[in-house]
This record gives sequence, C-alpha cells and structure tokens, in this order.
Amino acid sequence: METNGIENKNNGLENDRYLQFLLQGGDLLKVRSSSWKKTRYFRLMEDCKTMFRESKRAFKTSKTFLVDEISAVRMGRQSDGLRKNTEENVESRCFSIMFKGRRKNLDLIASSEDEARQWVDSLQKILSSLNNLSTQAKTEHWIFSCLRKSDKNKDDKLSLSELKNFMHMINIEVDDDYAEMLFEKCDKSNSGYLAGEEIKHFYDLLTHREEIDVIYGEYAKTSGFMSPQNLVDFLKKEQREDATLADAHNIIQKHEPDENAKEKKLLSKDGFLMYMHHPEALVLNPDHREVYQDMDQPLNHYFISSSHNTYLMEDQLQGPSSTEAYVRALLKGCRCVELDCWDGSEGEPEIYHGYTLTSKILFKDAIKAIKEYAFKTSDYPVILSLENHCSVEQQEVMAHHMSSILGSALVTSPLGDGMPKCFPSPEELKGKFLIKGKRLNKLEATFAPDNTEDDEEDVTEEEESDDEDQDQEKKKEKKKLKLAKALSDMVVYCKSVHFHGFEDARQHLSFYEMSSFKENKALELAAESANAYIHHNVEKLSRIYPAGSRTNSSNYSPVPLWSAGCQVVALNFQTTCTDMDVNQGRFLINGKSGYVLKPAYMRDPASEFDPVTLTRGDWLQHKTLHIMVISGQQLPKLSKKKSSIVDPLVRVEVYGVPDDNAEEKTSAIDNNGFNPEWNENMEFNVHVPELALVRFTVEDHDSATSNEFVGQYTVPFNSLRM
Repeated sequence: METNGIENKNNGLENDRYLQFLLQGGDLLKVRSSSWKKTRYFRLMEDCKTMFRESKRAFKTSKTFLVDEISAVRMGRQSDGLRKNTEENVESRCFSIMFKGRRKNLDLIASSEDEARQWVDSLQKILSSLNNLSTQAKTEHWIFSCLRKSDKNKDDKLSLSELKNFMHMINIEVDDDYAEMLFEKCDKSNSGYLAGEEIKHFYDLLTHREEIDVIYGEYAKTSGFMSPQNLVDFLKKEQREDATLADAHNIIQKHEPDENAKEKKLLSKDGFLMYMHHPEALVLNPDHREVYQDMDQPLNHYFISSSHNTYLMEDQLQGPSSTEAYVRALLKGCRCVELDCWDGSEGEPEIYHGYTLTSKILFKDAIKAIKEYAFKTSDYPVILSLENHCSVEQQEVMAHHMSSILGSALVTSPLGDGMPKCFPSPEELKGKFLIKGKRLNKLEATFAPDNTEDDEEDVTEEEESDDEDQDQEKKKEKKKLKLAKALSDMVVYCKSVHFHGFEDARQHLSFYEMSSFKENKALELAAESANAYIHHNVEKLSRIYPAGSRTNSSNYSPVPLWSAGCQVVALNFQTTCTDMDVNQGRFLINGKSGYVLKPAYMRDPASEFDPVTLTRGDWLQHKTLHIMVISGQQLPKLSKKKSSIVDPLVRVEVYGVPDDNAEEKTSAIDNNGFNPEWNENMEFNVHVPELALVRFTVEDHDSATSNEFVGQYTVPFNSLRM
C-alpha cells in the first residue's frame, strides 16, 4: 500500500500491457440485429473494476458495467446474436461478452482480427486477476478506487467535503461531527486537508476491526504476535479444527505479509486478517469442495441438478429462446436439460415453447452447444430430456444430429452384457449423454430373439402437456404421436411413461421407466404418501416440473421433493430466487458435479423413513446449531437506491424436513453498509441433518416496503464447518 497520497498499484497490473490497452479503450461495433449495428467507445475506468461505454451521437449517452458481472468472453461468432446477425466473413473480428444472471450478451465486432484478439485476451486477463485477488486485496483495491474518485480536484489531498463524499461512496453514513472528528484526528499538520501518511492513518482508522482485535488479542501471546502454537490453540478452540503445528506453519507462510514476522514464524494481526478473509477459512467444509462421495451407486440414488425448459432466457410466453441458456445452465452444474422439439422449416427441427410467442432455435445448434459445454463444470453424465412434438421425418433428423454431433458419448445401448437389472453409476457414465423420451417397446425386447418391430408406431406423448390449463389445441395434439425407430432406440435408461399410482408402477414398470410429475401433484404425493414415494424412488427415477401457471418462470421449493427421494427436480435456471439459491446450495458440494448421493435411508428398499411423521430411525440425529452473527464488511449499495445507505440485517433460515424448517434474523443496523456489527446469537434444532440446508441472507431493511435483497449463501447443513 502506498503512503504518499491517493495511489494504488492495481494489484501488480499497473504496467501490464493488457491493462494499458483496456484503460486506453477504443471503438467497437455493437450488434443488436442484422440492421442495428452501431459504434460504441469502450474503456476500462481507473478503478480497474468498471467498464465504460459511450455512444457516438451528438447527445452522448454513457453506461457502465462491472468487470465482476462478466461470466465469460468468447472469441468468434459463438453467440446466437452474432450467428444470426453477422456474415461468416467477419468471424475472426467478432467476440461476445457474456454476463452472469439474466443480462443480455454484448455482441461486438472489432476493426481487425488482432484488435478482437487483444480485447478478448485483455478482458480475460483482468477477469482472472480480479478473481485471484484475496478478499483483503479486493477491499484495498476498492477503497483506493473510491478515494481516487472522491479526490475531485485530483491534487492527491482530501478536504473535509471530499472525505464526506468518500464516506458516502463506501456506503457508510456518518454525521458531520463524527466526520470532523475523524478528519481532525488524522490532520496532524493542521493544514485543513489530508495528504500522504495522514490518508494512510485515515485508512487504518476506517478499516479497524474491533471484533478481530478482540479475538487476535486473546491468542496473540508471543510478544504481541501469534506463534504457531497460539494459532493452533485458536484453530482448535474457536474453529473446532483438528489442526497441527504443520498447519499453523503453512498458514503463516501463506498469509503473513510482513517478511520479518514470517521469518520469525509469527502471525501479525494483518496476517491473521488475511487468513480469516481467505476461502480456506470459509464456512464450507474444504473436503466437500471436491468430489468426496461414493459415485459408484446406481444413478437413481443421487439427487441430480435439473433444469426446466432450459432453452428459455426469460419468461415462458414471449421471451427469447437461446443456445446461451443451455451454456449457462451447464456451466452452473446442471445435469438434466430439456429440449421441446417441433417441426421447423426446411426439414430442420426447432426448439421453443409450443403455443406461445417464445422465439425459436435450431435443434442442431442446441445439441452443438450442449456438446461443447456439457463437461466443463462436471464430468458426470448429462440427461437430455426430450419433449417431442415432431413428425417422423424430423424425428429422424433429430436422431441423426444427436448421433453425428454427440458421437460415441451418446449412450445407445445398455452398458455391459445382457439386460441390466438397475442403473449404471455416475462413475460408469462419466462423459456420457443419456436420452430421456418415449420408446416404442420395452428395453427387454431388444434382447428377445424375435426382435422385429415396425419402424414407426403410435405412442401417447405426455410430459408437460398434462397441464389442466392447456388449451383445446394442445389436447388434440396430445392424443397420438408417431415415433421414429431411430429416435426410440436412443432411449435406454430413461423411458418416459405415464404414472398410474405407486402400486401400478411397482408391479408393471421396469427400473428404467420414469414418470414426470407436475409440481402440485408431486407436492401432494410428498405430503400424503412420502414413504411410498421414497420406495418408488429407491428403484426408479422421478422428474418434477413447474406448474404451467408459472408463466413468469418463477420456481417452487425443491426441498419437500428431495425429502421424498425425487432425483430430477427441474427448476427454471434463468430465474434468480430463493428456490434457485437453495438448489445451488444443495449442489454446491461434491465438486459441483451436479450429483449428490441420497442418504442411506433413502436408498433402502425397506426404509421406514417419512419426513412428515418422523418416526424413530437412523435419520434422527438431533443437532443444535448455534450461530453468532458478528459483523459484515463492504456490503454493496443497491442500484435502485444509489443515494441511500444500506440498513443491513442478516436472516438465517434452515430448510429440510417440515420439523426442521425455521428462520431467525438480527436487528437492522441503521446507515452502515461498510462495517456493521451485530453480535447476535441464534439457535436452531435440526432433527434430520442429512436433508437440511442453511441459508444466510443479507437484506436492506425497509420499514415502508419489503426488505431488499443484498446477498446470500446457502450450504448443506452437513457441509458446515464449526
């Protein structure tokens, strides 16, 4: 950290050619449609965190977005927009900026291939630099950029009004008296402004952490520092970790910024803070970040991260369909994606939401995107859930595209020799695609000596056409569908069938025959016949999908359905909401593989477990969860209220079996998003820890309207560290 005035070395990037290129910026052609292509000037702002763009009109309009909001930068015509709205001859000059959440891509064309490459390389470089910063470095980076912005006249000095402006910028509201007191405390030279060491002193006062002082002071027993033994004591007593002296030496080596202290094998308060801010000290058990579960169980013994109408970017009625939606879901760890297939023009099947105004994409483009991104986040199998409304001719085209694009990764016959008795495991299916859809016959028939069936036959198409609120047109269409043999033969382990009750399924259905349940029907079964549902799911797969009335792509809670053993609980991945947060929390663990092993009592054919009645059994492992919410740092301002300061509170919720559902919240701290302190205790009783999740939410309290969401973190109960 520099002491002479308001300077910062931008995380060692200052002299970096990539950074210099972005700071200088340049003109790019922004593409919205085949007719809308306009020049925009883009550059990185001085805080090295914000991208600025300006139009070239007489009345210039400018917009900004955070580098942190970018999920990926892709070279070439990889987005739907660029493929549709540009010619192949500009391929090498094109690139796209993809964003997190629902924000639309930025499709851009540079003036040359070299320039496009330079933009892509530079943006990727700064993205990885920001991602690799420690929390502490990010804090310093941010505070210094705010200090620079506050120094209106750029004289490397802070006047009292500039200081007040700075406090507001970093989301802390102080009265004038307090600001003046801070100012006078730091203005040692009585010059009426802060410069050099005085700004450093002001920064230290501002970032002083009372709660860290207290805990550090308690264990720093070696001439004001923590020795390795002091650190082990802290890790054992406070963090309840099974730590050794070797662990303590590693922490000091890795996190101590003062070389003198490091040489003496001591941990300073700064080093301690660096460690406390590091992902190593996260509440998530580090062993659970990698694949740690047994992946050799049958596929239906796992909860599987699943998406509904995956092709949609927004709502269910008139929003855009896009291959980008498949990419986003797969990168989030989704392992079951849905494709609604309809006859398209020129013999090419299309994907869209039937009987609505959603836009259309080509089936083959979706399969190509899925092939490219299926195994970037997880190596474990992807299920393609087909809702097939196509003619036999276009079904043949679908089968051809899947066969030619997915190649040997597509499972088209059972693994091993002879008729299987149960599902293969995720481990055996690594890197493979499974097709879920209709089939002309039983799988057993393929092993019969007289296996001769017609090339096409009538089957009833169910899936999501089962909505009561469907129109007459859907009802007519639903009756009969001719099925092409080539497509039917690709359905091996996930044959779609109607559900006629648990007893009927037990007697007549094979393990690979699976039903789809609308959310209301599934929730009713989970509430009234949970144990029967669990037994059904010990042998078979169940897929749940949102009610047709959720036209805005809202979601339902997956928790009661997991508690009934349902594996494929499909949500609208494009919608950010509590239910989606909880879903991502469930699949945060096990290497974000998209597969989480169900508890043993949900894999046992004789299981007596019922999440509603909770009779005695192995599942009852009563735990008391004690939480003390101590403090927060640098909570962001909410874009809707740029002028106001956050009044933060923390809400803690437990999701699980009905008896375990609970929530508590802290009081709200007025006007302090910078360093609020709560020091409040909470207690929760958890009876079935294997099915419980804990969600921490920060909200901006508003007495007039509902609180605004600031941020959240959801983690399975059994993956919490003490």
